[in-house]
Amino acid sequence: MADLLDDAAVTEALRDLPDWTRDGDALVLTAQLPSFPAAIAVVDRVAETAEKDDHHPDIDIRWRTLTFRCSTHSAGGITDKDVRLAGAISGHVQAARD
Repeated sequence: MADLLDDAAVTEALRDLPDWTRDGDALVLTAQLPSFPAAIAVVDRVAETAEKDDHHPDIDIRWRTLTFRCSTHSAGGITDKDVRLAGAISGHVQAARD
């Protein structure tokens, strides 16, 4: 099982994750994409990354708005797995905006 990050480590990780926030035991990003198809394409790319890493975010889809929540449920909070996944999600979102 992955080790939980303490508050200081989460705060430090968030410095490298622009637009992400902490909400209790999860890292959260809400992203606006240019269109619904672009949003779904991001979800597809995130799904591929999550499957490869065997670590899956919660995803809420509202037209062009996606909300991602990263938390390691088996550990009861935020771990390095969540920080790595959040970074990958940020990359997919940014690529869709470019």
